[in-house]
Amino acid sequence: MTTIPGFTDHRVTLEDVEIAYSVGGDGPPVLLLHGYPQTRSLWRQIAPALARSHTVICPDLRGYGQSSKPKDVAAYSFRAMARDQTALLRHLGISSAAVIGHDRGARVTHRLALDAPEVVSRLALLDIIPTHTLLADLRREVAVAYYHWFFLAQPEPAPETMILADPDRYYHSCLLGWGGATLDDFDPEQLEAYRTAWRDPETTRGMCNDYRAAIRHDFDDDAADLDARIACPVHILFGADGTMARAYDVPATWAPKCTEMTAQAIPGGHFFPDTNPGDTRDALRRFLT
Repeated sequence: MTTIPGFTDHRVTLEDVEIAYSVGGDGPPVLLLHGYPQTRSLWRQIAPALARSHTVICPDLRGYGQSSKPKDVAAYSFRAMARDQTALLRHLGISSAAVIGHDRGARVTHRLALDAPEVVSRLALLDIIPTHTLLADLRREVAVAYYHWFFLAQPEPAPETMILADPDRYYHSCLLGWGGATLDDFDPEQLEAYRTAWRDPETTRGMCNDYRAAIRHDFDDDAADLDARIACPVHILFGADGTMARAYDVPATWAPKCTEMTAQAIPGGHFFPDTNPGDTRDALRRFLT
């Protein structure tokens, strides 16, 4: 069974990591980046619709799914993950692409647009506020809901040991804890792909390192680029019932960082690409066309 219906699965070594990815469709290129604690299977119900008019590339981020899981925390900075995407596009002979990211994938997308603006023709950021804003202006309700930012960032092996005692229970709590959802709202095949990935101890370590890098590296990288603006068109999508929408005016957090921006709320919580793929699909197709 392929990861995404109608797509082909591939693996490629790019400098220091191997990246697993799926490709389908034909037309202008679109790169889809998943978040935590998922894999590229996030796009199972979205990518085939986009592939009717675009070439769609869906990689597993380093540390996630079937991609490599380096040992060094610094290897998980959003800057390092963004370099993976630049190298993957180069490997595919693509000079620039539209990039769509959810959660951690959206943070990689933001960094990619700052570090390699020539690679990104337009981008969509799904249900995040800027990393620096979240950490520098931490709201009480966000600290409670997004406690995992600080739990996962603790030194190895404390969080890994606790999570791996019952990984399904822990990661289910993540999927259900950030804005109204039940497990029945998730596609069974997508959910099973997530479970297969997070039951691997190396994946749990890689995902913890992703959050360790946010505290140790990404905050400083973003502080250095605090006044930088994304040069291409940006579309902000956010869960109408999610933690971010309750705590922030999500579009307002992005407006100073964009030269051209549109925004739209999607019914659902943080995981609206999983739980509401139809509205997500429609919004992304409109943005791309």
